[in-house]
Amino acid sequence: MPEERIKAPKMKRFRKNKLAVIALFLLFFMGTVAVFAPFAAPHDPDEIRSTALEAPSVKHFFGTDDFGRDIFSRTIYGARISLSVGLVAVSISVIVGFFFGMISGYFGGFIENFIMRFVDVMLSFPSIFLILAVQTMLTPNIYNVMVVIGLTSWMGVARLVRAEVLSVKERPYIEAARAIGASGPRIMLRHIMPNVIAPVIVAGTLGMAGAILTESALSFLGLGVQPPLSSWGNMLQDSQAYLRDAPWMSLIPGLLILFTVLCIYLVGEGLREEIGR
Repeated sequence: MPEERIKAPKMKRFRKNKLAVIALFLLFFMGTVAVFAPFAAPHDPDEIRSTALEAPSVKHFFGTDDFGRDIFSRTIYGARISLSVGLVAVSISVIVGFFFGMISGYFGGFIENFIMRFVDVMLSFPSIFLILAVQTMLTPNIYNVMVVIGLTSWMGVARLVRAEVLSVKERPYIEAARAIGASGPRIMLRHIMPNVIAPVIVAGTLGMAGAILTESALSFLGLGVQPPLSSWGNMLQDSQAYLRDAPWMSLIPGLLILFTVLCIYLVGEGLREEIGR
């Protein structure tokens, strides 16, 4: 029996979604600026160059903070940190979730029950409190933030992959592969994985937005990215005492978080519509 193959997506519906296309372009632009932060930032983000709490001007587009540092430069470097944390954390969660979801869905039985019950236990804990508990036991730094967020957010991906595998493994071409003696790993990698990867990409895209929000919350609480590195979350933490005197200190990183997460959600919804057609 001929094997079913997925056709390469033409992304017709995605291209017609103007909001998703614009959001993707803006994210690409933001990522490019973050990668080339040393060239894009007009000032050293940690250098005291002006008077403290200077309002936005031609010299300092976003003003200065309580130490006289240029906020515009700090937001560019903060984008590098926040986007990196989101990308690495969601990569960890997708890899771990995909592995456990694939194993449990394909083999079933005791393995499936054990993994799914463990997933249920993990989901029974509020994720933010679980992350806070782990972070308080570790030394807060950017690497721990990436790993902790990734290892506490894979359960949804595992459930999604398991459900897809349960559907795909009953198709005729999988039975044909078993009949000719194909091994379990070959069937999973060659025949099942290509058919379940699409919804995982959507889940990973949407998960990146959640990872950025989680990193911002941790940094705001002082348990995330630590100074002298700047992220949008710890920039919000620094602005708490100056909400009236220098509202731009909190407004700018807050809007950037909102804007970035909104763009990611728009891209994710566009991909969901494309894959779900």
